[in-house]
Amino acid sequence: MALTGRTVPWWVRLRRPCSTAALRGPAVWQPTGLAACQRFYSARDKEKIDMSAYPVESIRNFSIIAHVDHGKSTLADRLLEITGTIAKTDRNKQVLDKLQVERERGITVKAQSASLFYNYKGVNYLLNLIDTPGHVDFNYEVSRSLSACQGVLLVVDANEGIQAQTVANFYLAFEAQLAIIPVINKIDLKNADPERVEKQLEKLFDIPVDECIRISAKQGTNVEKVLEKVIEKIPPPQFNTADPLKALVFDSTFDHYRGVIANIAIFGGEIQKGHKIVSAHTNKRYEVNEVGILTPDEQPTHKLYAGQVGYLIAGMKEVTEAQIGDTLFMYKQPVEPLPGFKSAKPMVFAGMYPVDQTEYNNLKSALERLTLNDSSVTVHRDSSLALGAGWRLGFLGLLHMEVFNQRLEQEYNTSVILTAPTVPYKAVLSSAKLIKEYGNSEITIINPAQFPDKHSVSEYLEPTVLGTIVTPQEYIGKIIVLCQGRRAVQKEMLYIDEQRVMLKYLFPLNEIVVDFYDALKSLSSGYASFDYEDAGYQAADLIKMDILINGNPIEELATIIHNDKAYATGKFMCERLKDAIPRQLFEIAIQAAIGKKIIARETLKAYRKNVVAKCVVWWRHYKKNEAFKKTGRREEADEKNWQCGSTKRCLHTCFKETA
Repeated sequence: MALTGRTVPWWVRLRRPCSTAALRGPAVWQPTGLAACQRFYSARDKEKIDMSAYPVESIRNFSIIAHVDHGKSTLADRLLEITGTIAKTDRNKQVLDKLQVERERGITVKAQSASLFYNYKGVNYLLNLIDTPGHVDFNYEVSRSLSACQGVLLVVDANEGIQAQTVANFYLAFEAQLAIIPVINKIDLKNADPERVEKQLEKLFDIPVDECIRISAKQGTNVEKVLEKVIEKIPPPQFNTADPLKALVFDSTFDHYRGVIANIAIFGGEIQKGHKIVSAHTNKRYEVNEVGILTPDEQPTHKLYAGQVGYLIAGMKEVTEAQIGDTLFMYKQPVEPLPGFKSAKPMVFAGMYPVDQTEYNNLKSALERLTLNDSSVTVHRDSSLALGAGWRLGFLGLLHMEVFNQRLEQEYNTSVILTAPTVPYKAVLSSAKLIKEYGNSEITIINPAQFPDKHSVSEYLEPTVLGTIVTPQEYIGKIIVLCQGRRAVQKEMLYIDEQRVMLKYLFPLNEIVVDFYDALKSLSSGYASFDYEDAGYQAADLIKMDILINGNPIEELATIIHNDKAYATGKFMCERLKDAIPRQLFEIAIQAAIGKKIIARETLKAYRKNVVAKCVVWWRHYKKNEAFKKTGRREEADEKNWQCGSTKRCLHTCFKETA
């Protein structure tokens, strides 16, 4: 009966409506009314928004583009506050930077979108904002984001002026024929010079001075004028709700409970829960479970209409089902697929292996989910005698590789071994046997272990990039020397104004991928900026250099380099390995070899005990005494004997102590 007495009130409490008075705990987090009885496990419990109140004419889709650290995320925070999307607090910093790696490094890695509601001159507008990365390694994120927009905010630092990535992002928007609104940020800084920046914009991009908006995103100065310009200058999307459904998947994430969440831009028609849709890429059919907008959290809506940007959940359980650039259309209403995106070209390749081979399947699952979120990473299976089964991954740059590795550790709790980064080379084969084996006369080499011998190749090709350097003029001499040392060819030199110069060089990619950016920043005291774009392949005198440990080649340490830099690189690698490898009870020979020729060597001495070390000391004393006696310097000889004793006693003691 005691058990029944406890059970009855429990069931009674379940049937009664909840009241705020019944809740116990701090008043800070107490919900009120119906919310007191609910726990929001997903966005399905939130009140849905009616998006039909925003026709195409009142929609503006725009991105924020800029160089690194020019204030994109800070400006996005102020825009969210002004439109009432988020509450105004001192803690609003990098609200759209949701990843842990973004907050730790202070950079934007992933483009994030948010829908803003703003009333201007009595009309309610829907503004779809996309905050993009600023580093060159994440340029692919910018190009994808621009496909869902009709305009951009080009943000420039009033202190630093136009930088290399500013130039690259401007031309991305210009080629996409988007409306460009120039915004000069950080006018509150002591050394800000907005007049100089306006002249730079006019000279480089032909943007009139009177079109520039001067703001301070940190303090919120003049930010509301940016919203007004967005409504006035950026055109609404030219799509029709009456057309058949045509939705572009421009981003996607994976949720462990709801599967794939696809970010979509609707180019025609409308979509709602219950609709049957088909993927143009996989030709699979799905039923829509939920649609909504990002504010910046997921906010469900009844429908999404043409011109709007939002998210869609349709029961996609496999990461391969939501391809970025895919087109979604209504079942039995096929449409012409959208062109999608130009695939990203990997610039850096590295081998990735699990620390423990038992974690192979877990790492495979983590890679699949993370590459869904970052489609610019290419994955090829690979194996190594020393490290076991793994993958050869292609990245857009070194920072991209570091961030990807950090996200694997933080989001999926996996530890991996990364090999040294390499770039993709090409070889034109001359051997008929190899041409038949590969099925082509030209092959791409992403693993140095697969580098073909010189006698079977007519020529080797290395990737090149067109690099843009923006620097103060006092550092020009040092930077030109640095570029010449990296086998670069100067293409252009342009003075942006009296103080800043833009240099364009054709670089071999292998020369800049590791430490060029650090060296450039060091030479210019941090003022120079660097950006690059693919420039194809050119012929080069390439060789494969092997690293031998006690005569055994280590496949993971093999590298492809230019013939002129073989000796210096080989010596450097041997010295680094000598410092990295722990000493053993045997001697270790570290060698760099090209074919059968050894070009550099370092020897790691073995641990040992020198048992005759003391004998050597006494023997030297004995020889000195004998020399003094022969020259007649008896007093000095006696003094030495007094210091170390007789020779016989010295030797006797020495052997006794070391025996």
